[in-house]
Amino acid sequence: MSKHILTRGHSRALTRHHRIAAAGVAALGAAAIGFSAIPSNASTTTTTEAAAPTAKVAYSTEQIKDVRGTVTDQLAGANVKAEQIAAKKQAAAEATAKKQAAVKAAAKKKAAAKAKAEKSRQAKESASRAAQRAEVKKAAPKSYPNTLDGWIRESLSIMKKHGIPGSYDGIHRNIMRESSGNPQAINLWDINAQNGIPSKGLLQVIPPTFEAYHVPGTPKNIYDPVSNITAACNYAADKYGTMDNVDSAY
Repeated sequence: MSKHILTRGHSRALTRHHRIAAAGVAALGAAAIGFSAIPSNASTTTTTEAAAPTAKVAYSTEQIKDVRGTVTDQLAGANVKAEQIAAKKQAAAEATAKKQAAVKAAAKKKAAAKAKAEKSRQAKESASRAAQRAEVKKAAPKSYPNTLDGWIRESLSIMKKHGIPGSYDGIHRNIMRESSGNPQAINLWDINAQNGIPSKGLLQVIPPTFEAYHVPGTPKNIYDPVSNITAACNYAADKYGTMDNVDSAY
């Protein structure tokens, strides 16, 4: 009887103190029943770790494809960029070469124009000098040798300007007869000499005749060869038509 009471008292105590534990045992029993319902071919492991939720790993073949595509695109973009840089460098080099060629062409053209201008200037200067020489030559009297031939030719040039007729042969022939070509010849024995006006020079002209028929542009010196010839031919043209018509003393 005492044992029964103790047992009842102890039962009350367990019920009061271990209510939660009993609930846990009940829960475990329910779980055991649930596990026993799993088919026999299923493999189960009941641990406290298995009851905990596990982390899921995200994996997708599409993501890998996307990564590969991005790398390919990056490589393609890098190649395009490299090609663009190369193209820009080539274009810059071609532009520089073209500019240098243009500069060279311009310099060559400028040099050619300068050379042409210099050649033209030299040609003009040469023509100008030639014209000046021609003017000087034209203005300057022709030079004749200081000989009988030169005296006759110079006299003929002056006679032509003044319209005085005469020929080289006619003048030369009369000179050789009158003075033998000596411009200082003087006649001291003829009638003129006896009258005090001797004949002088190449064509033996007396002073009054020389003064009357002297041709401007020649020296007023009766012994000057050119002056003597020109004055004598002027006198002969007046008296005989031309010195060519004179064959003796006149």
